[in-house]
Parts: sequence; structure tokens; C-alpha cells
Amino acid sequence: MVFGILLALSMAAAGVTGVVKDTAGGVVAGATVAVRTPAGAEQRTVTGPDGRFSIDTAIDGAATVVVKADGFAEKQQPIGADGGEIDVVLSPANVFENVVVSTSRTEQRLGNTPASISVLSSEQIKASPAVLADDVLKQVPSFSLFRRTSALAAQPTTQGVSLRGIGPSGQSRTLVLFDGVPVNDPFGGWVYWTRVPLLSVEQVEITEDAASSLYGNYAMGGVINILTARPNRRTLEARPQYGNKGTPKFDFFASDRWNKVAAAVEGSMMDTDGFPIVAERERGPIDNNANVNYRNLTGKLEFDPSARLHASVRASRFNEERNNAKVGELNDTAWTAVSGSVRALLPDTSTLQGTLFVDDENSHFNFFAVGNPAAQRNNVRLTVDQRVPVDGLGGSVQWSRVFGGKHVFTAGTDLRRIEGDSEEDLYNAGTPAVPGPDGVTLPSVLNARRISGGIQRSVGAFVSDIFTPTSKMVITLSARADSWKNYNGHRRENLVSNGAPTANNADTLPDKSDTAFSPRVAALYHFTPRITGWGAFNTGFRAPTLNELYRQFSLGVQVTRANDQLGPERLRGGEVGINFAPAQNLTARVTWFDNRITNPVTTVTIGTNLSQRQNVGRTRVRGVQTDVEYRLNTAFRVSAAYIYNEARITDGGESNAALVGKFLQQVPKHRGSLQVMWVEPRIATLALGVQMSGLQFNDDQNVQTIQAATLSAYGYDPSVVGLPGFATVDLSAARNISSNLQVFFGVQNLLDKVYFV
Repeated sequence: MVFGILLALSMAAAGVTGVVKDTAGGVVAGATVAVRTPAGAEQRTVTGPDGRFSIDTAIDGAATVVVKADGFAEKQQPIGADGGEIDVVLSPANVFENVVVSTSRTEQRLGNTPASISVLSSEQIKASPAVLADDVLKQVPSFSLFRRTSALAAQPTTQGVSLRGIGPSGQSRTLVLFDGVPVNDPFGGWVYWTRVPLLSVEQVEITEDAASSLYGNYAMGGVINILTARPNRRTLEARPQYGNKGTPKFDFFASDRWNKVAAAVEGSMMDTDGFPIVAERERGPIDNNANVNYRNLTGKLEFDPSARLHASVRASRFNEERNNAKVGELNDTAWTAVSGSVRALLPDTSTLQGTLFVDDENSHFNFFAVGNPAAQRNNVRLTVDQRVPVDGLGGSVQWSRVFGGKHVFTAGTDLRRIEGDSEEDLYNAGTPAVPGPDGVTLPSVLNARRISGGIQRSVGAFVSDIFTPTSKMVITLSARADSWKNYNGHRRENLVSNGAPTANNADTLPDKSDTAFSPRVAALYHFTPRITGWGAFNTGFRAPTLNELYRQFSLGVQVTRANDQLGPERLRGGEVGINFAPAQNLTARVTWFDNRITNPVTTVTIGTNLSQRQNVGRTRVRGVQTDVEYRLNTAFRVSAAYIYNEARITDGGESNAALVGKFLQQVPKHRGSLQVMWVEPRIATLALGVQMSGLQFNDDQNVQTIQAATLSAYGYDPSVVGLPGFATVDLSAARNISSNLQVFFGVQNLLDKVYFV
């Protein structure tokens, strides 16, 4: 439960001025207005209560005013070289009129995109009571995290992203972009959702099919593209809030523009006392609250020397500290990231853009084992203390041009180099060998030190053509070739007592290299102005991360070993969908999908309390996804979505034949969501959300169960095998006190539902 205020100030001098209205002639307040040059440079402002706007800018050549407002379709309108007064009339929107960039790496209207894409608008983001980005994204049923818990309580390495159940694990099968720059952890692929600020986010695009044909590694299971606001003239937004469980949070965004230079700074800070994550009847003295404390600060500088050239640089610093709900089990992370980009409009009207990014991350984790679970969880001992320093470097170059008015051709290349180690202190149980008094940490003896890691280098090139042979048909062809290599691999493990190498020691590990070719073919056809069908054949791949290759970890007494012999995962699949818009205010979509993954990396049980990451043969993930949105008017909206997802192992390989037919762990068959929103700026904004998730299994064998008494205590069927399904309800309300001040209130999990993760 949170409540707070939002303060927004914006002032602009004269230049391009105008008024924004709806089709009935009423003014539209709070609309975002941008003046965009062909090179992509922008200046923005927001319409006032009278619908008027004013942007201080010099128009150098062709420029376009782009207007966006909640409940209306985006409007792009050319403006003259002298600027001046203009009127913009907005029409009511349906979901297919959104503009997206993630599926083609160029702007394309959603209704003309032959792919399954879900879009979260700034309106939906602001109406959510969630304080972190991953909880906002759970409005989309295809989105899930590995252990179906929130970044409020989850250890970062369990925050791997999965779309449509494509191989959920701590490592993501989904590429997450923040203004075009990857935010997946370079060492392990998971996502620190506390690094994603919410205040400046304008739109989130979720591409739910394979996107390796454009983005390569990590995008085998899709792309989440988070787009943020550009610097405005003299703008300040502040959002202080306070929630129960001792949860203060403060977000701010400030920006300004001076002729050809603009700057912005954004910060997000939160602390929380957290909550216990062990069922009450099983909880012992060693169990405390899972909590998080983080600070995230980002600065951005933009330079527009002309209408044909735009450049920007961004730098961020992130710090996070966590307690993982067990006495002494902590982790902390410090991450510095710098990125820069340039976009130029060339004399032949083509566009050339480049991006460069650098990551410097240092993480620390420790792992504790419960000394005697049968004795009411009354003692723990340290097993591993782990430090993970990582350096990453990446970049891309992309060229685009329109040919003959029917082809949008794009070609590009990108590269990435990641170097990281897992530096581990390994402990054995010390004396006494019997449980100590309640709540104590048993002695542990440092037994050995292990440093394992290496370097991963990848390079890829892609081409794409969006072909529009007629006004009713869109054909998309794309293909990409990738090459990667893991080298300088090592696992140096030595005893502390005498420095001698252990049996697990390997000063050098074999280099591994591989290639992948990822084509995609898709087509869309407008049967009528209100019915559109589309289909796609997709391919994808994912190379194992340094984490999977070299880092061992523990979860309680369960140890999971790394595997330096892992090979890449490969996907072939397809989807067929149909979009309906039977009325201006009603849209619906149905998508069938079938994806088959060869050599998927999964965690396989190989002994008592022992497992290992292995390539297991083949899996198949198929199902049906539906969503519908109804707008009674510009103020009232209802949306619902559902996904049926059957994810099974179809080939366990030579050593795991018993897994054939088993469901993939952490993938429920059924997920759904419902949102009801009422937005009337003169009165209030109200939103009600429901999220539902069905039964899923916690292990590869589909046999793990929760204690029957624990299930009964929380109203679940005590005979359930696996993690039972559940539903939660969210509620939020906001009221504009003035044009610059808003108060809000929100509750996550309104009915206080207990669910198992």
C-alpha cells in the first residue's frame, strides 16, 4: 500500500505554438507534444488546461509535430519552416494505432506489424500501484519471472525474464532494452528491475515472439523495449511516496533545453523493511524479512547541431543492498553504466545511427544452509561467500532507407564483449556438529577458494526489409548471422590449509565457439478495415551466459553446479494471429503459437541436494493468447488478457529420458489479467487490476510438494503437487489538485492473498 504526491512543473518560451483538440472541438489537456526533425531530434512540452502548447525551437528544414494523449491515436502533422500557430485534432484510439519500434528496429504502426506485441502506455504505468517495473509488467500475462515473485523480495539472480514460458530460469530468454541499450545483467542475463525508473517511462513494448533475427542473443524469447521521455524545456517532476512495511520511495525527473543542447537528470530511491517469505507455520528464528534498499541516479545530455544530426550520452550509477530473509544472508551490487548514441539523416534521405555502451558491475552474494530444518529452522551456517566483478562493452551500427515507397530496408551490425569472474570462498561446517541454540549462526570453516570465469565475445550482422506491395499487405523479411566465442575460461580451486589445488581445479578450460543463422518471415493482410490476419515463421538462439558456464550457487542445501560444456539453445517456431476491431472503441486479438527449442539449458537433478545445468534435448512450448480492450468513452476502459501455455520436455537427451513429457518448471498452463480504468482529469483516475496464475511445478521431475498442513493453513487443497495457482487484486486512485500537483493512493494484493513461490 502506497500513497504520495506527484509534482510537475513545465514552462516554455515562444516558438511553435498551437492548440490540441478532439474531434468534437473540445480541448485536450495533458497531451505530449513533440517537434521532431528527420534525424530524430526532439523538443517536447505538455498542453495546458486550455489545450495550448508552445515550444521554443528553430525549425531547420522539414519537421513534424507529434502529439500523444491517453485515449487518442497518435497524430503526426508536418509544420512549415517558419513554425507558427497550428491546430491539431486527435481521433479516438484503438490499440492497433500505437507506434512501435522493437519488432523492426524502425517505427511501425502496431496495426501493420505481423507480430504479437503488447504495449503498456504511460497511462497504464501511472495507474498501477506497483512501485517496481516488474510488478507493472505483470499486467501482461505472457510476462513472468523465474520464481514468480517480485523484485521487492527476490534475490537478483532469480529475476530471469520469460515470455510465453520460453525456458524460464535465472537467466533470461528475453532481451530487455532501456532506450535501445541492454539492461540484462552481462554476466548472468537476469534483470535488476530496481535499475528501471518508472517516472520517465512513456511506453513499454513487449514483443512476444522470437526476435533473434534482429537482436541476436538474449532475444530468443522476445524483446521488452522500455522507452523514456526526452528532455523538455524547464521541467521538474517529483514523486515522493510512502508505503506500509516501512517503505519510503522518492522519484524525480528534471530537464531543460538551451538552444541546441538539452539535459536531464533522473533519480529513484527506495527503502523497505520488507516481509517474511517463509510460510508462518514453518518459519523459525533464523527467518527474517526480505528487504531491499537501492539508489539509482541517471544523467543524460543531448546535442542537436542541426535538424539532420542528433547525439546523446547517458551515465548512470546504481547501488542496491538486500537481505534475503535469512539471518546473515545478504547481497549487494554496484553498477556504473555509460552509453552514447548518434543518429544522422544522410543526403540520400537514409538514416545512420550508432550506439556504444559500457558496463562496470560488482556484485556480492553469500549463501547460507539451514543447519537442521527439522528443528524448526533454528540455525544456519555460511556455505559460500561470492563476489562477481564484471566488465562489459558493446555497440551497434544501423542504416535504414526507404526505397520506392514500398520497401523499408535496414541493415546493421553489433558486437559485445563480457569479462567476468565468480570469486568464491567455500566453507565447511565447523564445530559443534549439533544444532546450537535458537536463531544462531553455526560455525563455518573456510575450506577452499575458487575463481571461475572467462570472456565471451559475440558479433552479429542483420538485414531487414518491410515490404508493402499493396495498401492491404505487409511482408517482413529479416535474417541475422551471429558468431560467438568463450575463451580464457578457468576454474582455479585451492585448499586454504596448504594452497594445494582440489580435484575440481582446472587452470584452463577449453575454448568454445559457435555460429547461428536466424531468419524470420512474416506477413500481414488487412481483409477488411476491421479484420487483419497475420502469420510468422521465427527462429532464434541463445548462447549460454558466463554464469551458466562458470558460476556455482546454492539455494539452502540444494547446490547447482555450473557446466563449461554447455552449448547454445536454438528455437524454431511460428505464430498465427487475427486482429479484430468491430467498433472504434473495441479491439481484440487471438494468437496461436508453437515454439520448439533444441538443446535448452535447464537445471537437472543429478543427486541428493545436487543438480547441474545441462542441455536436455528438446522442449515444446505452444498455446493460445488472447486479449481484448473496450473503451466506453475516452474516460472508461476495460482490458483483459489470457494465455494458455503448454510447455513440456519432448526429448531428455541421452541421460534424462525420464524427463520426457514433464512440464517445464516454473511455467503455469494458465495466466490471465483484468484491468478496469476510469480517467477523468477534472475528477480522478481510478484503476482496478486482477492478476491470475495457475498451478506450476517447482522442479524438473514435477514431484516436489508443499507440506499438506501448510497448504491447508492458507486455504489450498492439501493434495496439490507443485505450486498452486492464485489471484491477486490491485487498486489505485489519483486526484489532480492543480495542473502541477497530484495526490495518489495504491494497494498491491488488496485481499492479502498468500501464494507460494
